Amino acid sequence: MNQIDSGTTSLQGMVAQKIETQQAIGGIIGLGYVGLPLAAAIGRAGFKTIGFDIDPAKVERLNAGSSYIEAVPSERLSELVAQEKFRATCDASELAKCDVIIICVPTPLSKQREPDLSYVEATARMIAEHLREGQLIVLESTTYPGTTEEVVKPILEATGLRSGRDFFLAFSPEREDPGNASFVTTTIPKVVAGEGPAASALAEAFYSAVIERVVVVSSPATAEAVKITENIFRAVNIALVNELKVIYDAMGIDVWEVVDAAASKPFGYMPFYPGPGLGGHCIPIDPFYLTWKSREYGLTTRFIELAGEINVAMPRYVISGLERALDQQLSKSLGSAKVLLVGLAYKKNVSDIRESPSLVLLELLEKRGTHTDYHDPYVAEVPRTREHAELAGRRSVELTPEVIRSYDAILLATDHDNIDYGTLHENARLIVDTRNAFGKRGYRSEKIVKA
Repeated sequence: MNQIDSGTTSLQGMVAQKIETQQAIGGIIGLGYVGLPLAAAIGRAGFKTIGFDIDPAKVERLNAGSSYIEAVPSERLSELVAQEKFRATCDASELAKCDVIIICVPTPLSKQREPDLSYVEATARMIAEHLREGQLIVLESTTYPGTTEEVVKPILEATGLRSGRDFFLAFSPEREDPGNASFVTTTIPKVVAGEGPAASALAEAFYSAVIERVVVVSSPATAEAVKITENIFRAVNIALVNELKVIYDAMGIDVWEVVDAAASKPFGYMPFYPGPGLGGHCIPIDPFYLTWKSREYGLTTRFIELAGEINVAMPRYVISGLERALDQQLSKSLGSAKVLLVGLAYKKNVSDIRESPSLVLLELLEKRGTHTDYHDPYVAEVPRTREHAELAGRRSVELTPEVIRSYDAILLATDHDNIDYGTLHENARLIVDTRNAFGKRGYRSEKIVKA
C-alpha cells in the first residue's frame, strides 16, 4: 500500500485512509468486458462497489447475480451481491456516494475513422453533476494521449472544483484480454498515472489493494500512450504477417508453417499469426486515435496507417480465396454457392463480436449473392451493432452432419476450441480455413484450403 507522507493535504490523507481501511466505495461506469470484471475484482478485494449502466435490463440481471461476461462467472457475482460487495444501478445520483469512480465506457471511431469521445464526454458530464470533494476519478477507456487532462479535466472543473485540490484525477489503461486463461484482471500489471503526485499516490494505493502489481508512470498522457503503443505493436505485427500470408500464398508456401518454424528461434523473434482481419475493441480502433492526434503536431503515421490498410483488406482477400476454391474444386460461382461461416466472435472462446471481421465477411458474401448462414457456440443471435445493424437477429445454425452437408463450403473464421472439427471435416465438401484450425489438429486433405 502506498504511504502518504506528512506533507500531503488532509483531503488526500482522508481518501488514503478510506482506501487503506477498505471503507472507500468504488463506482464503475460501464459494465461491459472491462467494467464488470474490474467491479468484481474490486468487490473481491473487500470494497463495496456500485456498478453504473444505462441499460435497466443489465442492471436487473446483475443484481440477480446473473453474469453475461465469461470472465465473471455467475457464481462469483452472486457471492458478491449476497455479501453486499456489488450492486448495479442506473441512478447516476449514487455517484455522490463513491470515493473512487472509474470510467470504463467505449471509445469507438466515427464513420470518418476519427475518435468518438462522446461516451467519455457524456460520462464526465454525468460525474460532474454529482462531483464532490475528495473523490478520485480514473479514466480507463483507451484513448489518445492528452484526453484525461484536455477533455475530462475541463468538464469536471467546470463545477468550480479543482483537480489536485478538491478532487483527484488519474488515468489507468484497461488491459483486459477476453478468453485469456493465463491472465485475469487481478494478475495483469496495472499502469497508473495521476494528474499530480497526490492523484498518482491515491491511484497507486487503490489499485494496489486490488491488483497484484501496479506500475506508476509520470503523467496521464504517458499512461495513455502506453496503451496505444501496446495495441499499435500488435496491429503492425499482425499486418506484417497478413502481408506475408498473401505473398507466401502466391509462392505456394504455407505461412503458418513458416511462422511456427521461425518461432523455434529462442531470441529475436516473436510469433504473430494471420487471420481474416482484426476484431475486438482495441486493435482495429486504437491506432487510429494516435493517427488523429498526431495531425495536431503536423506529423503523419505512415507505418500505422499502412498496417491498418493491410488488416482492413484481409476480409476481401479471404472472400477472393473462397471464390477461387469454389470455382476450382466445385465449379461453383460465389453467387450461386451456399456457405456456412463458422465463428462470429472476433477471437476464439469468447462471445465478443465487437469489430469482428466475421461480420464483414457475412456482408461481403451476401452482397455477392451468396446464401450465407453462421454457426457460433458462443453467439446464439447477432446483437444490434452500429456498423452492421442489418445483421441483428440472425441466429446460429446447429452444426450437425446433415446441416454441414447442405452447404457448398465451410468458411472457418474463428477457431473456437469447442467446435467439432472432426464432424466438419468428415461432412464438408470444401473448407476454407483462415486460422489453420484444421492443420493444428492434424487434418490434411484436398478439400481444406487455407486463406
